[in-house]
Amino acid sequence: MNILGISAFYHDSAACLVRDGEIIAAAQEERFTRKRHDADFPKQAVEFCLQEAGIKTSDLDYVGFYDKPFIKFERILETYLSIAPTGLKQFLSAIPIWLKDKLWTRENIRKYLDDYSGPVLFSEHHESHAASAFYPSPFQEAAVLTMDGVGEWATTSIGVGKGHELDLVQELSFPHSLGLLYSAFTYYLGFKVNSGEYKVMGLAPYGEPKYVNLIRENLIDLKEDGSFRMDMKYFNFLGGLTMTNRKFEDLMGAPARTPETKLTQREMDIAASLQVVTEEVMLKMARYVRQSTGMKSLCLAGGVALNCVGNGKILKEKVFDNLWIQPAAGDAGGAAGVALCIWHKVLKNERKVVNGKDAMKGSYLGPKFDSNTIRKYLDENNYPYKQYGESELIATVVRLLQEEKVAGWFQGRMEFGPRSLGARSIIGDPRSPKMQSTMNLKIKFRESFRPFAPAVQAEKVSDWFEMDSESPYMLLVAPVREDKRIALTEEQKKLFGIDLLNLPRSQLPSITHVDYSARVQTVVPDYNPRFYNLLRDFGKETDCPVLINTSFNVRGEPIVCTPEQAYLCFMRTGMDFLVLEDCVLLKSEQAPLEDDSDWRNEFELD
Repeated sequence: MNILGISAFYHDSAACLVRDGEIIAAAQEERFTRKRHDADFPKQAVEFCLQEAGIKTSDLDYVGFYDKPFIKFERILETYLSIAPTGLKQFLSAIPIWLKDKLWTRENIRKYLDDYSGPVLFSEHHESHAASAFYPSPFQEAAVLTMDGVGEWATTSIGVGKGHELDLVQELSFPHSLGLLYSAFTYYLGFKVNSGEYKVMGLAPYGEPKYVNLIRENLIDLKEDGSFRMDMKYFNFLGGLTMTNRKFEDLMGAPARTPETKLTQREMDIAASLQVVTEEVMLKMARYVRQSTGMKSLCLAGGVALNCVGNGKILKEKVFDNLWIQPAAGDAGGAAGVALCIWHKVLKNERKVVNGKDAMKGSYLGPKFDSNTIRKYLDENNYPYKQYGESELIATVVRLLQEEKVAGWFQGRMEFGPRSLGARSIIGDPRSPKMQSTMNLKIKFRESFRPFAPAVQAEKVSDWFEMDSESPYMLLVAPVREDKRIALTEEQKKLFGIDLLNLPRSQLPSITHVDYSARVQTVVPDYNPRFYNLLRDFGKETDCPVLINTSFNVRGEPIVCTPEQAYLCFMRTGMDFLVLEDCVLLKSEQAPLEDDSDWRNEFELD
């Protein structure tokens, strides 16, 4: 049985194909259209999923959509009516889109899937998130916590999964939303909503949480069970075109930061304060879920579950014995959730956990390009390259990385979700003190303060980080081990904020954040053996089985999908060499790009 799941029309549209309960393929539309967070119907992602499964639309048995448009429309109408006549401008801009397009989702799906005549089913937004969290998890039974901006009405949901059954038992409703609170501050700090939240999280360790009491006393009334209410007089997202208003600015003591202007210590302190409050809410919620459900394992999904610092706190506090986070935790993952929901919850098919492993296949669910295809592309374009056997390839890459060279690493199936996990990655030597600055400013062309993540051989993770569990999807933050840190001098201890950026904090300075933390990815040989072998052999040569692993793109660009996109990104940046499967291209041997457009005009800054 073939089930197609679709998420679309808000942000991060995606498609997922489930066959007999197994995820066959999944991808975000942005990777094909090259439009970051593309919200349109995922036409090309659907085509890929069908092609990967070797079927046509007429072979589909069910199609599922990840939320219920009519209930969402009800919420929008009720919200506008409750604040009328405020919000008239936004109402007049939003309603025609709903009346013309979004309310007719079933008809639109049939239009795009022109040979499909079967059922089109809809799950609720948080039900899709919960299904994406529980059904692929490595647990036979678990509690589920989903947190995001808003679905139809729900902003947070608690569920319990057992076997093929999944029930949502409690929820927090709009407009009281941890995701929207975080997005409001993202907007206020001058970053892009639904895109820049992770920048706020990365900025937080440079600041002092001076505004925590201000936030607690004025913006959010938090209860012991993690439930809360927000004082809506400070927010503008109910009926305005911005997230915050003048009262919010007066409370915080200054207008919102203009995007792309210089960041000051004040912004860092606000980010730090927001992160403290966010972690407090997440911990209280997690403790309440443990107490109310009695479950020993927890599954997380929803956009807030991408807050890997908060996830790390839940893990560190040992609120649950086990923790698993859906790698495509945002809206894209809803495509997988609704497809699995149809298979297990609607059709009541049995669910089995095999060998205690999750069912996401390392999240390597996207397109792949074999060596023959890549060589054909390189030969047709006369791009100089050298092909290697397996052991020689790894040895060559290890040698170049030790020379502080930066690589584009393109291997196997593309990742599903926002993180590069060793299939579409830029990699470098984390021992180099200059690597963070080099990769941020000359390769990624992004803000210098943003940290890089380490990929580490799974069995060696506790040798380098205060972590004894797996983190395959780079969604957990852990401290670097004490014995790997570099103590600050008395003079250095007087520094604060961005002045701390260039101080080596550990033996791995390029992946150690200013608070000694790192967003860890543990790598096993099961789904990406070449990346694992690279880490293993780099460790043999250097006594350090760790590499910098960041996404293969420049700022504002979706992660690369094809060899053509990888080569273009490689040539536009300061990367030194490119590894396309078993082919290695040196930048020094490539001719300059001809008639290339400025990527800054091609991609909208995030």
